[in-house]
Amino acid sequence: MRIDKYLWCVRYYKTRTLATIACKKGHVTVNNDTAKPSKEIFNTDKIGLRKNQINYQFTINNIPSSRVGAKLVQNYRTDFTLKEQFNVRELLKYSKDYYRKKGVGRPTKKDRRDIDDFNDENE
Repeated sequence: MRIDKYLWCVRYYKTRTLATIACKKGHVTVNNDTAKPSKEIFNTDKIGLRKNQINYQFTINNIPSSRVGAKLVQNYRTDFTLKEQFNVRELLKYSKDYYRKKGVGRPTKKDRRDIDDFNDENE
């Protein structure tokens, strides 16, 4: 089965077109090699996928014949995604909405100090 079809079948993407675009952009790896949408996959292949700033890692257990229900997805893959990936996503969501809404003027003095402190720590 093609990798783009598999990702659609196990519900990582809503459409095959979205799965194909992700493959073309290099967001999908099969056995640590960047995968084209037409890459054939087999049982025990290791898939890496970057979606919504989360690096998913899973192994193929079985190949479905068509799109499966959400409750049956676990039968076709073994997920090795680290829990920290989901925690980082939550932190990013909170950090964006913490102080000011997007597009509400230029940074205040406090914002500028915070940005300078952050840059000094990373250097």
